Amino acid sequence: MATQLGTFGVHRRSGQLTPRFAAEIEALGYGAVWIGGAPGDLDLAEALLDATERIAVASGIVNMWKYDATMVAGSYHRIEARHPGRFLLGVGIGHPEMTTEYRSPYEKGVEYLERLDDAGVPVDRRVLAALGPRMLRLAAHRSAGAHPYLTTPRHTAFAREILGAGPLLAPEQKVVLDQDAERARGIARRTVANPYLRLVNYRTNLLREGWSEDDLAGDGSDRMIDALVLHGDGAGAVRGLVAHLEAGADHVAIQVLGDDALPTYRSLAESLAC
Repeated sequence: MATQLGTFGVHRRSGQLTPRFAAEIEALGYGAVWIGGAPGDLDLAEALLDATERIAVASGIVNMWKYDATMVAGSYHRIEARHPGRFLLGVGIGHPEMTTEYRSPYEKGVEYLERLDDAGVPVDRRVLAALGPRMLRLAAHRSAGAHPYLTTPRHTAFAREILGAGPLLAPEQKVVLDQDAERARGIARRTVANPYLRLVNYRTNLLREGWSEDDLAGDGSDRMIDALVLHGDGAGAVRGLVAHLEAGADHVAIQVLGDDALPTYRSLAESLAC
């Protein structure tokens, strides 16, 4: 039984999520809550599901280096028994700058997914963080699909071509609703420049996507920041979100930057007719 995510979801870091927030997001009509940097015990996912009735919860992502696959599988089965069909396990390999044990991401991904197989986690109930061609193909063959992070619709089109027509493609997209371009870029840069522009996996993917070394220099060029973090009025943000769907996404996980994100999620929900 594949987890139903709807067309638009909400992406927040684990420390920003509460059961009350999830209940409000559900009431607004969003299809899923994605937990950024999800702890492997999945206690937070269970708490969000306990507080809601229909919305899906997904981990975006559980780090393969940090959390043992057998332990994570046990957490998955606990949640599945309590909330059948409502949880999607997102896993990923993280970054070499943050993991002393880091080695081949592909080999680690294959090994981890095999261990999830052995522990009985269904292929259609897990998704893989994937950016490059090899990991995208692994996501297509060994999971429900891919959850790319820090990308644009250009990458979404690239990913869909590699995944093919069937697998799930659920990119994350950052948003700041502010019509003052300089102020919006300031908020965006504080999130994007550090750490993401300092991490080799994201830098490599942005270069692959067509951005230049000049775009990545310092805290990022205006044009790249504007693409990675949608800003302006609600209509402009909606166009940017829909562009992912037009490029081949099935679902878009919206990450509103800032501590008080609910007003923006309310505004977007009305515009997107969630």
